[in-house]
Amino acid sequence: MSGYSDDLSLAHLLADAADSISMARFRALDLHVESKPDLTPVSDADTAVEKAIRATLARARPRDGVLGEEYGMSMPGAGSGSRHWVIDPIDGTKNFIRGVPIWGTLIALVEDDVPVAGLVSAPALGRRWWGATGHGAYAGRHQAGATRIRVSAVNRLADASLCYSSLSGWKENGRLEPMLDLLLQVWRTRAYGDFYGYMLLAEGALDVMVEPELSLWDVAALMPIVREAGGTFTDLQGRPGPGGGSAIATNGHLHEEVLTRLAGEPA
Repeated sequence: MSGYSDDLSLAHLLADAADSISMARFRALDLHVESKPDLTPVSDADTAVEKAIRATLARARPRDGVLGEEYGMSMPGAGSGSRHWVIDPIDGTKNFIRGVPIWGTLIALVEDDVPVAGLVSAPALGRRWWGATGHGAYAGRHQAGATRIRVSAVNRLADASLCYSSLSGWKENGRLEPMLDLLLQVWRTRAYGDFYGYMLLAEGALDVMVEPELSLWDVAALMPIVREAGGTFTDLQGRPGPGGGSAIATNGHLHEEVLTRLAGEPA
């Protein structure tokens, strides 16, 4: 069994608190929304969730650092500086503020720049996903009702279901044509966006998820879950770490072909 069981249990406690805060503000008539400097929205629920998670981590893991989307990096105290938690308080804020239930809190533990444990909680969907190195990947409403999850065995693009967030980012990075070509090669495409496509991939409900632009807090929690479910997770250059700013997640069987096609190379 993995050495991350206690960390996963803590992640569930953090998610319990986050769910309570976010669900109380979901579809609230007095929800307060502002634009950040990068023009992306942030609600009072985003900031309240991150503050609550940080407060608990300061008590429970005072030696660990914390990186959050809304408040940046807090350095650890004396001790294991190689460990830090990465928090996206509400992934899918645009969905959240429009009343769409596909949003969630992402909680990751990173050691020596490698995401080793991750949890995604989507309370409006009534579902969580979690995993850690050597522990496996699971889904359910809570730990006690967990089911182990696994990626699909689909091994041909013509039979594959592919998910993406949007097409605008592909145009901006000069890969729109390869992306459109890839969309035409698969059996089915959907644009669920944010964390949800990756979790459906981990459950075996789809086979490929791609995004051209991401931050560390967008992917850190997703990587351990996808990998422990048997999938492969890299950036667009095929590098396995979380720092590449893009993502290709597959069931493993299709990974090299997807990489090749998105590079604009003949398949």
